[in-house]
Amino acid sequence: MTANAQTSTSTGYRVLNPATGEVVEEFPTATDAEIQDAIAAAESGYQQWKNVDINERAKIVARVGELFAERADELAAIITQEMGKPLSESKGEAEFCKDIFEYFATEGPTLAADTEIKNIGGGKAVIQRLPVGPLLGIMPWNYPYYQVARFAAPNLMLGNTIVLKHAETCPRSALAIAQIMDDAGVPAGVYNNVFASHGQISTIIEDPRIQGVSLTGSERAGAIIGEQAGRNLKKAVLELGGSDPYVILDSNDVAGDAATAWATRMENTGQACNSNKRMIVMDDIFDDFVGELTKLADGLAPGDPAAELEGTFGPLSTRGAAEALAEQVKDAIDKGATLHAGGTLHEGPGAYLAPTVLSGITKEMRAYYEELFGPVAVVYKVSSDEEALAMANDTQYGLGGAVFSTDPARAAKVAAGLNSGMANVNAPSAEGAEMPFGGVKRSGFGRELGPLGMEEFVNKRLFYVAD
Repeated sequence: MTANAQTSTSTGYRVLNPATGEVVEEFPTATDAEIQDAIAAAESGYQQWKNVDINERAKIVARVGELFAERADELAAIITQEMGKPLSESKGEAEFCKDIFEYFATEGPTLAADTEIKNIGGGKAVIQRLPVGPLLGIMPWNYPYYQVARFAAPNLMLGNTIVLKHAETCPRSALAIAQIMDDAGVPAGVYNNVFASHGQISTIIEDPRIQGVSLTGSERAGAIIGEQAGRNLKKAVLELGGSDPYVILDSNDVAGDAATAWATRMENTGQACNSNKRMIVMDDIFDDFVGELTKLADGLAPGDPAAELEGTFGPLSTRGAAEALAEQVKDAIDKGATLHAGGTLHEGPGAYLAPTVLSGITKEMRAYYEELFGPVAVVYKVSSDEEALAMANDTQYGLGGAVFSTDPARAAKVAAGLNSGMANVNAPSAEGAEMPFGGVKRSGFGRELGPLGMEEFVNKRLFYVAD
């Protein structure tokens, strides 16, 4: 298989429009021979790519980013049909990829530069940052372009090569990315798209030519991939689930703060790992806050994500995902939670669950500890900063979190106690190609984006020259 060429692909991969339930196109899964061709191409490409000067690699990486921006409209239409993302958000995602590739193209040569060690024994010692070889990337469906960009950009800059397995529901976006790599001048074997089966993923990880694996996905997938990587002594980066706390200690604009919280929760129809899945609100503003959320949720109707008409909401990624989320909501209501708005699973083949507002969640309910991956706002009432922090940390996850207050020092004090990989004060999150992303606990390990994004799959070699 030549570089960036897509493997011919068995029936696991298909475009199923979640707004209509229609199967638009199917793609065959790769043959075992094609998987072997992809690994061989990645190894062959690595032998050449690692020797290309990093500044020359930067020109190609920057061009990749430019093509994402130039083709943003086309790319947006693809993923809106594939996984139901509202069209404006789809375009924004494609355009954000330009920022990511541009960041690493610009900052990469400095981030990968040798670091001199001050030593007292004489001679000269430096830490070199060298590529490690072919890597496997296993990507999710919820951000089909962004997730690939944050894995691919730093590793292409380092001189690593990539075998990329995208989600089974995102074949067209996977092919569009591979085409961008080709058109940007990424050499043969450096980026290889494969429509691999789960069994073939294991084969790839076991292959001695593959030097690491990066997965963004569920805890279950992370446990499987982490185990396989460990058994084969491969470095792994795992970005898994999240149930991020969103703490509001006080407010002088409850309606405005609720609107911000709601917009954050509804981004990508609530299907974001670092979404504000648990809103923790001080008791003196709790009722007003829930009331504002309820106003925002009430009366919304299912709509076409490509049209984004006012007063409508889009589908989840699949009907199965909508049904699973509806079961979590039902479990909470059956056990005494208060449903303020939404909660309706709409009939028909479309994957529509009405945006939902819940309160009164207790530990007996699935919603207390499980991740709610969709348009459900869960609101908890607390009466002190200490109680807010304790509730924020009462989770198996540790991806991100945010704390809001009219007193920044008060918010910062609570945020400093969050057991998470990312903590934000008076902002839902720190967005930007330069901002590292990743978590702790069952949210996984490793970091992407920012300066830390080039520190994962790299040989930090000591190079010492004696006097």
